[in-house]
Amino acid sequence: MKCLLRIPRSSFRTALLLSGVCLLTASPAQAAVELKKDDSSKTVAVTINGRDFSTYTFADTQPKPYMWPVRGGDGTIITRPIITDRSQGDHPHHKGVWVAVDEVGGVKFWAEEGKIANRDVEVTVAKGNPAKMKVTNDWLDPEGKPVVRETTVISIWENGLLGYDIVFTASGEEPVEFGDTKEGLFGFRMAESMKEKEGGRVVNAEGAEGTLECWGKPTGWIDYSGEVDGKTFGVALFDHPLNFRPSRYHVRNYGLFSISPFGESAYTNKKRPAEPYFLLPGKELRLRYALFVHDGDTAAANTGKVYLDYLASGM
Repeated sequence: MKCLLRIPRSSFRTALLLSGVCLLTASPAQAAVELKKDDSSKTVAVTINGRDFSTYTFADTQPKPYMWPVRGGDGTIITRPIITDRSQGDHPHHKGVWVAVDEVGGVKFWAEEGKIANRDVEVTVAKGNPAKMKVTNDWLDPEGKPVVRETTVISIWENGLLGYDIVFTASGEEPVEFGDTKEGLFGFRMAESMKEKEGGRVVNAEGAEGTLECWGKPTGWIDYSGEVDGKTFGVALFDHPLNFRPSRYHVRNYGLFSISPFGESAYTNKKRPAEPYFLLPGKELRLRYALFVHDGDTAAANTGKVYLDYLASGM
């Protein structure tokens, strides 16, 4: 296995030096990624070198914004179809690529018991490498009262890397508790044929393999790859060493793949005490993650090197 490299948080500056020339560095002459916002359909179409990559959907009629479908380099869709109820499959709230978490101010946003309402989408870099958009969402309790505001800058690179720079602010005058839960925060639901149950492969930055070995453990990255129509594709989630604590991974053999810092007890089967996070009024909580969509398996995609390039990018 190539580049199974774990970067300790204390070695962040060393990681930047090891990465050498950053493959993600933007160039004014590059316009590989293009974002086209359509206010009538409430979507942002994402293309890479002229091919369809994904669509960010932010219509008010849905429980939360999400990005779907996500396509591999040849146009193959690698996300599970959107389902609307449990008669069509498990976990209808798993929609493409999304941001949500349960137990925020006591509301289960991951389970869509609270609504994540979009307030604005601003395409800040329409063409580039990366192209960028800034989304603003209010997380509302079942009565429609704002709990937190989420402001996320999404950066998308030519190689299929998506950076999510997420900032939460409390909406009221009281502290907001982010409780201890495994249900969150930055998620991906992959095509059924890619899941581990169907032969998919999971590996983390230390070389641990399989969902049982990788679930709930902090690591720089995890890569999940499998086949669609006989071709191999993969998705990796990256943690950022400057987040307030190392995140853990909710990686399942049925195709769910997510990362969150809010589950010290839940992700260790109560071996560690719960450590809820309290967001004070007037303060911000910044969390940075990335999703790397690639053709081929972990080694072919050189996931460890792409992780270092992501860190070096400063995004």
